[in-house]
Amino acid sequence: MWRLADEGDSATGIRPWRDDVIVNMSVWESVQALRDFVYGPRNAQVLRRRREWFAGLGSPHLVLWWLPAEQLPTLEQGRARLGLLEAGGPGPRAFTLRQPFGPPQ
Repeated sequence: MWRLADEGDSATGIRPWRDDVIVNMSVWESVQALRDFVYGPRNAQVLRRRREWFAGLGSPHLVLWWLPAEQLPTLEQGRARLGLLEAGGPGPRAFTLRQPFGPPQ
């Protein structure tokens, strides 16, 4: 539905915290839609080889959370949600594809 991008339609130039960290943010209709994209046939080969190109960070690098319709995430929200995930593990306010939580009621 939406992805973070600069004026050149790229997210790789957006480096708000450190030069060696690339930020990638996107909004999806559902956790299942994201899962289908990430693990689907278009990405499967690349996903299997990710360790050749990326070093492990030792802390969470991916976090999911629910947003109200029509709201877009901010970099500050993303960083805060990563902090919640790191501090307390997956929960309703910050979760992962492996341990998803449903939308708030």
